[in-house]
Amino acid sequence: MADRDEILQAVSSAVLAVTRHLSVREVLQVIVRSAQRLLDARYAALGVPDEEGSFGEFVAEGLTDKQWDAIGPLPRQHGMLGAMLREGAPVRLPDLRKDPRFEWWPKAHPVMKDFLGVPIRDGEDVLGIIFLANKRTPGGGFTQDDQDLLTLFAAHAAIALTNARLYERGRELAMLEERNRVARELHDAVTQKLFSLRLTAQAAGAMLTRDPGKAAVELERVQRLAGEALAELRAVIVELRPAELDRHGLTETLRKHVRMLDRLHPSLVAFECGELPPLDSTVEVAVLRVAQEALHNALRHSGASRVLVRLVSEDGKLALTVSDDGSGFEQADSRGLGLVSMRDRAESVGGMMTVESAPGQGTTVRVEVGV
Repeated sequence: MADRDEILQAVSSAVLAVTRHLSVREVLQVIVRSAQRLLDARYAALGVPDEEGSFGEFVAEGLTDKQWDAIGPLPRQHGMLGAMLREGAPVRLPDLRKDPRFEWWPKAHPVMKDFLGVPIRDGEDVLGIIFLANKRTPGGGFTQDDQDLLTLFAAHAAIALTNARLYERGRELAMLEERNRVARELHDAVTQKLFSLRLTAQAAGAMLTRDPGKAAVELERVQRLAGEALAELRAVIVELRPAELDRHGLTETLRKHVRMLDRLHPSLVAFECGELPPLDSTVEVAVLRVAQEALHNALRHSGASRVLVRLVSEDGKLALTVSDDGSGFEQADSRGLGLVSMRDRAESVGGMMTVESAPGQGTTVRVEVGV
């Protein structure tokens, strides 16, 4: 077991991660990584259940991206994971496979033998589980000291999850207040101009035969009022920045969106991301909306079995690609797929969008924006 100073330093890192403005996933990753290193485990993971029999959050250490792809979707609440969620008690085993609560693994899942799992609790409620497998140090697997230390990390995971729930409630209230504010903005700034525009158009119509010159003046005023109303409406829409972006940033917001779609659709929806530089807020909104629209098209119209979202920084540009292996389409027949609005969004932040597709060959939407 690690020495006392190393333990205190790792726990301190976990506490600081909880209190900084990091995403929940990042906080949980810090906790899992620290627990894996301190207890010298080959594998470590932390799961937070959802209401659909799977996990809303699941972070792990010890597996490569290639292994994750081979294993497939997130685990379900079955076997030992399900038992720990139901029972809410620590589990320490010399061989997980010999326990009657163990059921099965996917074919590509690594073999796990010695096992240590601890519930993440908030009072009587079990928020999730954190577990380790395959102790690297030879000599009998995990000890009671290991269990005590993992329990400490579970307590900090509970703090992170509780704070996240409180934030979500606050965010819902903030969104409601934002909707009310936008309604007032639309009423005060736009509705009044549209009313004036209507009256002016009626006046121009009445003057067309009697005084064409005055009608032309009124029609010019109609054009000006319409332009002002459009500008006001666009300004309000620009302010509707998704609250998730302020809290989590583009990468984590898109990751959560992809994860949700992966659970809701039979298609496998995957996300890859590299290190990104700081991004302007307008760029984040535009790229997120294009990604959401492209995902909607792929999942609703293409019949794809696999959709991949990739977000990276390449040669001074932010590059988003959404690729699917679906039916594809003739690009001359693509007016109904929202490509015009997606292209407009990309160009509004100085970017460029390209689409590659052909019948039977899938579709790739790519957006590049200078950063």
